[in-house]
Amino acid sequence: MNLLALHELHQQLGAHFIEVNGAETVAHYGDAVAERAALRASVGVLDLGCRSRLCITGADRVKFLHGQVTNDVQRLRVGEGCYAALVNAKGKMHSDLNIFRLADELLLDFEPGYSTAVAQRLEKYIITEDVQLLDAAPHYGLLSVQGPRAAEAVRALGLPWELPVKPLAFSAYLDATLGQLYLMNQVRVGPSLVGRNSVEPHSERSEASGASVSAVAQPGFDLFVPTAALGAVFDKLIAAAKSLGGRACGWDALETTRIAAGLPRFGQDMDETNLPPEAGIESRAISYSKGCYIGQEVIARIRTYGQVAKVLRGLRLPAGLDPLPVRGDKLFVEGKEVGHLTSIVPGIALGYVRKEHNAPGTTLTLHSQAGDCVVTVVGLPSVA
Repeated sequence: MNLLALHELHQQLGAHFIEVNGAETVAHYGDAVAERAALRASVGVLDLGCRSRLCITGADRVKFLHGQVTNDVQRLRVGEGCYAALVNAKGKMHSDLNIFRLADELLLDFEPGYSTAVAQRLEKYIITEDVQLLDAAPHYGLLSVQGPRAAEAVRALGLPWELPVKPLAFSAYLDATLGQLYLMNQVRVGPSLVGRNSVEPHSERSEASGASVSAVAQPGFDLFVPTAALGAVFDKLIAAAKSLGGRACGWDALETTRIAAGLPRFGQDMDETNLPPEAGIESRAISYSKGCYIGQEVIARIRTYGQVAKVLRGLRLPAGLDPLPVRGDKLFVEGKEVGHLTSIVPGIALGYVRKEHNAPGTTLTLHSQAGDCVVTVVGLPSVA
């Protein structure tokens, strides 16, 4: 297992650790309930050093990656980023990616444990291009600041950079002591689906996915920090968060908040068997005007000739289910299987539902350890 660079520091804060796809991360610091409250109401600071980070260098890096992923990399200017899927020739996903255009390289940020698989997938198509791949994880850590007061916590670092406003935009700053820092506008939590009406009365509709679109998501920032300066920056962020009523938070709180917000995670809610439109990420991850890339023909055909057979949806669960359903539990309509669950927290789940039965407000029967119960389909928000 790859240990966190700040393992000992987290131990001093009372951390309990877990493994996520072969990478260590903090599960919680002893009070997951308070950590979830901080993410919703004030600010939480997370060490996401478990996540995968690759850099692409070389003169052909932009052109090469543009031909490998579903979104438009060539349109990015330095200081901008985009969200994309990396797919195979059949349109099935290898990973999702946050892509940032730095001055002399492209930075890829994605789920823990997929560095080798993503690197191998990209290297397969490097023929004569001037492109090199570098694992950035040993050199840069990743800290995340999430919640309504995230901007205040970042400003408390006292660094003279502008906070990026546009999603996935970033600011860079070279500090004489800390080194080269990058601050990304990255929202990892959002408004909860729990307690929402089946169809939001004032929500817009996403043409691509049919999901409810959240007008405003909570603020959030990721900081890519040189490993040598990671502890100093983390300490400052924790002090700032505490002064604002926040705290250090772990993976459990982030996952619970993510699921409640209806945001899919690769490896949990989407994997190598899924097409991007099935996972509800089409509006954020796919450009239909960028031209050719690996898997483009399949994804374009889906758009031209019809919907996918199943789509990820939010599912409102009855209160008090004990035990909670688990990943893989099946959904039925009149005895016919129409879907299954992928992520679950009290009150809400994510899962795939066949297109004939996935309209918001539709009721389904869930088979789980707690017995059969009725669940209701709700739309997923967009954080685009």
